[in-house]
Amino acid sequence: MSTGVVVVVRGATLPAAALKLLRDATAVYAATDVDASVFGVPAVTEAPSLKDVVLLAGARDEPAASLLIATGAEVIETPVPPLVEAAEVMDRLRSPGGCPWDAAQTHESLRQYLVEETYELLDAIESGDREALREELGDVLLQVLFHARVAAEDAADPFGIDDVAAALVAKLVGRHPHVFAGGDSVHTVEHQNVKWEELKQQEKQRKSIVDGVALGQPAVALAGKLGQRSGRAGIPLDLFPAGPGAAAQLFRIAATARRAGVDAEGELRALAKQFANDVRAAEQAARDAGLEPTTLEADGWRKFWPSRPV
Repeated sequence: MSTGVVVVVRGATLPAAALKLLRDATAVYAATDVDASVFGVPAVTEAPSLKDVVLLAGARDEPAASLLIATGAEVIETPVPPLVEAAEVMDRLRSPGGCPWDAAQTHESLRQYLVEETYELLDAIESGDREALREELGDVLLQVLFHARVAAEDAADPFGIDDVAAALVAKLVGRHPHVFAGGDSVHTVEHQNVKWEELKQQEKQRKSIVDGVALGQPAVALAGKLGQRSGRAGIPLDLFPAGPGAAAQLFRIAATARRAGVDAEGELRALAKQFANDVRAAEQAARDAGLEPTTLEADGWRKFWPSRPV
């Protein structure tokens, strides 16, 4: 060891690869961005020189660490988990000197992107495209990181991504007492759904079975969710909205389907996509026959419409 070693620590955590080196080293100091008392070593300001020393630093750009690295010092650090790195990149983008566009965003301005990215993720799931699925999951994760960083900057009620994750852990553990707390066993999905609703009612002290239903979701999905919730409460089908109007009929179809375990929103979206594909196929067939699709009338569309097994 002729030029020294920089050991990058995270909080009070040392990289495993540095443990033997630290045990054998005779000159170990803490950089200015590290609490020397945590590691029981002197501060770098007490070092007679930086030659042949092991320096514990919080970051590569700390002055003493930067100087050692510039002279060829070895650097030992634990690789940052990609999820942590993603949060750190988001922090950098929102900090002074980062990206002006990112810095200007608010929860309200980001809403459209959350919706768009969620639908793109749905497309990737439905298409079975694994590469697209990985990418779109990342885009949805970006929205979570973005909103959490914006929330951390709120002057009145700040919270960050760690608070979001901690609340999620508490919720997951609390809603699975049969897994984490030795609670009564749950053997079926149906039983689990009932237990979830009971636990959520207790957690949120809801006064109504429809409290917590996102009213901003697509109408078919909303009707389905209301049908599911009301079904668990024993509300009979004859109390569904009545009448011959399209809205009442759609509600009854979607709500009844969800009670039967059918995802009406997903089924309708899949059928709509198939219809769009059929339109494109008929248009192409017309072009192949030398006709412009915009000139087709009813019989023309029937002629070129793709046939499907009955």
